[in-house]
Amino acid sequence: MFVKKRSKKIVSITMILSLILILSGCGQQKDNSNPSATAQPQGTVSEKNITVSWMRDLGDNNPHAYYPSQLFAQSMLYEPLVSYSEGGEIKPFLAESWTISEDGKEYVFKLRSDVKFSDGTPFNAAIVKKNFDSILLNKSTHSWLGVVKVMEKTEVLDDYTFKLTLSKAYYPTLQDLSTVRPFRFLAEAGFPDDGDTLKSIKAAIGTGPWILSDYKQDQYAVFTKNPNYWGEQPKLDKVTVKIIPDAETRVLAFEKGELDMIFGEGAISLDTFKQLQDSGKYETDVSQAVGTRNLVLNSSNEKLADLNVRLALQHGIDKATLVNGVTAGVEEKADQVLTKDYPYVDTVFESIDYDVEKAKGYLDEAGWKLSEGGAVREKDGQKLEIEIMYDTTDRIQKVMGEVIQASWAEIGVQLKLVPLELKEQTKRFREGHYDVQFWFNSGVPYDPHTLINAVAEPSFGIAEAHASLTMKPELDKQIVEALASTDEGKRKELYSSILKTVQEQSVIIPLSYIKQTVVYQKNLENVTFPVSRWDHPFDSIDLVK
Repeated sequence: MFVKKRSKKIVSITMILSLILILSGCGQQKDNSNPSATAQPQGTVSEKNITVSWMRDLGDNNPHAYYPSQLFAQSMLYEPLVSYSEGGEIKPFLAESWTISEDGKEYVFKLRSDVKFSDGTPFNAAIVKKNFDSILLNKSTHSWLGVVKVMEKTEVLDDYTFKLTLSKAYYPTLQDLSTVRPFRFLAEAGFPDDGDTLKSIKAAIGTGPWILSDYKQDQYAVFTKNPNYWGEQPKLDKVTVKIIPDAETRVLAFEKGELDMIFGEGAISLDTFKQLQDSGKYETDVSQAVGTRNLVLNSSNEKLADLNVRLALQHGIDKATLVNGVTAGVEEKADQVLTKDYPYVDTVFESIDYDVEKAKGYLDEAGWKLSEGGAVREKDGQKLEIEIMYDTTDRIQKVMGEVIQASWAEIGVQLKLVPLELKEQTKRFREGHYDVQFWFNSGVPYDPHTLINAVAEPSFGIAEAHASLTMKPELDKQIVEALASTDEGKRKELYSSILKTVQEQSVIIPLSYIKQTVVYQKNLENVTFPVSRWDHPFDSIDLVK
């Protein structure tokens, strides 16, 4: 009897000790879920977690909305029907195949049957239609993508077959559907009651390899692997994104080992990038050109409506010195908005080079005179003073603005720098309330068709900037014809004519060819640049302990 009681007592003590250990372990795991915690408890299996930074809050990660949602984060959660790959080839993704009618108006997509959203609900033709229909509630907002303007009808043919009908042929339909936003898919549980996702969503639930597991506005966002992902799982278990608006603070955090990687255009100055690269302490990489950094001159502004003034301003920029000085030679001087790397761009246009005397001559011809001893040109009692907007979080824009300010002062033009938060900068650009704006084209898979569509379609500021050009109606007509053409030869001719006009009119002044940079700690491997400039880099990354 005594022996039995003693055995029971030993068992009870053992159970209590085991319970204490389990609770202790749970407490440690909870601490590690905190975005600021990096140490792993001894004796546990180490997760592969990295911490990166971003310049601004990631927003609500609405797949069908724009700022403040950030593209790279949206691409972690949501996926397209088709994907854009090297060389411009369109490949199956959530759609395993598709057919296009002879007249180019009907697209029938056969969907994968093995895909689920991160909440476990099925991905099917009904949810594809619901997403497309929600996007089409706000056609004017999304019409910067040309396919939106010609979408006429969406249909569910069966559980895994979706049909899209256009009002007329539009050759870049598949390219537009491969972009990061807005044609990606939100689960049923994420839809608002009225179905209008542009206004808001209930939850960020996609089919992508990542889920948003924790988020605190303006502080951090935590992404973890989607357990229901249909494709190959990422090698990392968790990506924490810390919001650090100040570039210098971002670099200090990286040097202290608090960040594993710094990526994103404008995240740090390219001079700082070179310093980190030259230190030999970190791994670095530079991409091929992914877009063009430009200035946009608002031709609706009376001072900038004169082509002579626009040409003078372009001749007044020493692009080579600008690029070498500001980007430490990482970027290259740009002579035209789109390079020959893009489809249908096979012409090298005559560049408008740095020439101070030419610039002064054009301004004289336009009636802007510089009085003896004066610093700023005048015409009819008005000074040639203009403003340039720049994003306060973008180090490159600010410094470039200062260099351009000094260059234009040499030809008698006074330039005022106006720092703005990106949201306000974008708002003013769309509304036409600006003189000069920094702007870049989107790169693949968006261009060249999205660029010329933006020139024709009012919405995002580019068409408005060209509004006062006398040849604008004819230019718009050519753009509409090019986007609807099924004749490859004719399409090439139209592109050449359209881009020649854009080049000559100097509403868009190309400055440099943008290259992406990344700096990362030496324990990361397989860090590569995505094919699309706006996609995220995390799926291939591995952490070597």
